[in-house]
Amino acid sequence: MNENDIGGGSGSGMRDCVVVGAGAAGLSAALTLVRARRSTLVVDAGRQSNLAAAGIGGLLGHDRRPPAQFYAAGRTELMAYPSVELYTGEVTHGVHEDDGSFTVAFGDGRRERARSMVLAPGMDYRYPRLPGMDERWGGSVFHCPFCHGWEVTGRPMGVLASGAVGVHGALNLRAWSDRVTLLTNGSELTDQQREQLAVGRVGLDERPISRLDGPGAELRAAVFADGGELPIGALLVKTTLYQRSSLARDVGAGLTEPDEMLSVEAIKVDAMCRTGVPGLYAAGDAATSVPPSMASAVASGHLAGAAATVHLAAGS
Repeated sequence: MNENDIGGGSGSGMRDCVVVGAGAAGLSAALTLVRARRSTLVVDAGRQSNLAAAGIGGLLGHDRRPPAQFYAAGRTELMAYPSVELYTGEVTHGVHEDDGSFTVAFGDGRRERARSMVLAPGMDYRYPRLPGMDERWGGSVFHCPFCHGWEVTGRPMGVLASGAVGVHGALNLRAWSDRVTLLTNGSELTDQQREQLAVGRVGLDERPISRLDGPGAELRAAVFADGGELPIGALLVKTTLYQRSSLARDVGAGLTEPDEMLSVEAIKVDAMCRTGVPGLYAAGDAATSVPPSMASAVASGHLAGAAATVHLAAGS
């Protein structure tokens, strides 16, 4: 089956499942479905969050592999199965119909229907926008030490966060560096939090930051508003994850509220990635209840695909 081989202005009839998102979770869910001979439409908006990274960190069998290569290999594997169709585009709206099916609409006016749906669109990663940050994102500036810490091991490191989450992140980062400084960017810590940092041999600087500096994509220092500098070669940044669109709400999924420690507006799911809406599943970053990673996304995608397959069998 060819990519974008959907045919017709309104699709080719009712499919078994539509998978929204072709990142690690979506591709994993789709592979599980098509191996169960379920007709599956996979929608790829091309917005995978880790495309900026040089390599995948910590995914068994793919450690340090460029993300784009991983996704290309996944699509190639999928396209070997006759029941899959891959559409490059973005879902603009979704409806949970009265008969239990799902309808999705695309930006070009196309509409598709399916008996089940897996939501795996990834997330909108929001972090403080300091000058010099965007061009270093996914390299020397990152949000997950387990994904990127090894590549910057031994450098002097900063953590841009405040409160309990900043203290936790800074103490954790000591696994990769003996020189870690918590940068609160103007926020103050409690005496207890200061003591925790001191016991953990973590530095503290509460001055407001004006920019990040360094040659090219490398990080050399955090520059403060008062003109001072802190030499660092890597920066861990507190990041909050939000849904990229209203699609989850459109089809009836519930969402969690971001909190201080786990800053994720996640789709609520159970252990089998079921949302509580019959036939609707969610996986990957969009439904994570733990810090996001490629490894957990692949696993949750498989569970969502398996749960959708069981649902389809019960209804056939």
